Amino acid sequence: MTSGGRELLKWLALALMTGDHVVTVFHLGHVSVVSELGRVAFPVFALVMAFNLAQPGADAAKSARRLAAWGIAATPVAVLAFGQLLPLNVLLTFAVAAVCVWAIERRYWLLVVLLAVIAPAWLDYAWPGVWLVLAGWRWYRGQGGQPWLVWGCMGLLCAYNGNAWALLAIPALRLGHFNVALPRSGKVFYGYYVGHLAAMVALAGLGT
Repeated sequence: MTSGGRELLKWLALALMTGDHVVTVFHLGHVSVVSELGRVAFPVFALVMAFNLAQPGADAAKSARRLAAWGIAATPVAVLAFGQLLPLNVLLTFAVAAVCVWAIERRYWLLVVLLAVIAPAWLDYAWPGVWLVLAGWRWYRGQGGQPWLVWGCMGLLCAYNGNAWALLAIPALRLGHFNVALPRSGKVFYGYYVGHLAAMVALAGLGT
């Protein structure tokens, strides 16, 4: 995937995620198209993250620290937005996956078991969420042979969602190969995650 293509995918996933969160936070029930396409956001984010972590010189520990910090910051507004503490928000799912990659690289197998087998019980998207990042990372590193692990995790994600709409992420990933002139967004996505939930909570409060 190209740098600009990855940014394009992240902006697409951001838009789909926002629509899904509007439906959830404002209790709109099922909204055709918006609700279905909302299921595409997570696997796109997950596989772009996996690709980034698979690049030579990628710093999984740095990614994990950043994701954990923003995930912790997002927790209070996520609780207010979704009305529950558990599962913990998706930034913490990605943080656990990044730490797991770091642990696998260093063969800290007990830590891998803790992060990949036990911790997902308390995370958004649970085991399919963490495992999809790991399967994608292994595939993009060229260690996975046929991508059956990625497909298997996508199947588990569909089961978790109760529908198969997440599979649209696979053809959507073709956008990542386009040479588009989009600058790196840095911390914009993390700040947006916290900010858009906070804004929705405030708006929902005004409507009550």
